Amino acid sequence: MPNSTRDEVIGRERSAPLSRQLIVLLAVGAGLSVASIYYSQPILGTLSVTFPLGDWYLSLIPTATQIGYAAGIFFLSPLSDRFDRRVVILIKAAGLIAALALTGLTRSYSFLLGVSVLVGLGATLAQDFVPAAAALSPPQNRGKVVGTVMTGLLLGILLSRVASGTASQLLGWRAVYGLGAAAIAAVAIAAWRLVPHFETHSQLTYPGLLLSMASLWNRYAALRRATVVQGLLSLALSAFWSSLALMLYHNYHMGSSAAGAYGLAGAAGLVAAPLAGGLADRKRPELVARAGCAIAAFSFALMGLLFLLPVGAQIALVAVTAIGFDFGVQGALISHQTIIYGLDQSAHSRLNAVLITGMFVGMSAGSSLSGWALQDWGWAGVTVLSTAATLAALAIRWLPSKN
Repeated sequence: MPNSTRDEVIGRERSAPLSRQLIVLLAVGAGLSVASIYYSQPILGTLSVTFPLGDWYLSLIPTATQIGYAAGIFFLSPLSDRFDRRVVILIKAAGLIAALALTGLTRSYSFLLGVSVLVGLGATLAQDFVPAAAALSPPQNRGKVVGTVMTGLLLGILLSRVASGTASQLLGWRAVYGLGAAAIAAVAIAAWRLVPHFETHSQLTYPGLLLSMASLWNRYAALRRATVVQGLLSLALSAFWSSLALMLYHNYHMGSSAAGAYGLAGAAGLVAAPLAGGLADRKRPELVARAGCAIAAFSFALMGLLFLLPVGAQIALVAVTAIGFDFGVQGALISHQTIIYGLDQSAHSRLNAVLITGMFVGMSAGSSLSGWALQDWGWAGVTVLSTAATLAALAIRWLPSKN
């Protein structure tokens, strides 16, 4: 790269954090991108009219999207360390727009399943906005900026199901994907205008990029610890949400709408993200991560009192503990991202891919283990499982730090 061009790129990277407009774009882009994963969940009933198949076949649609997302995190996210992140963002945005548009136009279930995988792959665009925020931020302000962008991402998760269900009811399910494609198109136009070019730090081939993630894992104890701890926290979180609807139905005769209402507890993460980011900038992020683990463990343990209380108090306790552990888990996540982004300036995307992959492993394990625990030991088994996982996370986080 010529010196003048290189200096221009570096200068634009350094000046970008001063732009509040750019930070807002990264937050909105992350939220709208990740929302694409969840559009199908509340409209499966409507889809059953267009595709009159069994519930199992319909459940494969959101599953395919999640598989695409998980694969994209591992196989696509590292590209931003090898190529200009601005170019990667724009190409992924174009791919996501196309996938969402095709989803809304499809007349075939098999084709719908295939494009759902592509939607998941494209939705990993959300995980490009977060490392971009880290790269554009000065170290002393990185936690706050990453926390702001993560707030946008969490808001996208929180509101996606509500927006999808409402749009489907008013305009039909195909409009959900049309509107989603239009929203990403608006983000892409804004990104083309506002996101600066990024200097590339790696000359590795694509296979080399994938293999280098193993090297990063071996090289940095802080990355291993952050990934394992966040994986355990995600296990506990997934165990709760995977079994909540069944517990509410069997114990309190509540339907799926009640379980969905508990999902609003995810709003606690909107508070936790910027708060944890700001604290991580002013204090040691390791201490903030410990606090998040402790809050989550205490909240899960508190559910052990559930059946000692009157019914009304039991329902309220589930809501209170959901708010508590969501706050703790999201706070720990922001702190862990702050920690790993400080390890290697040239590998932000790969470091993030390792962390998020660990989270998905934990979430999958939590979903599987919660079914077994609920069947054999009831809600007490789920409570013990989640509490044990968060206590293990706290214990690992409390160990002395290593380089």
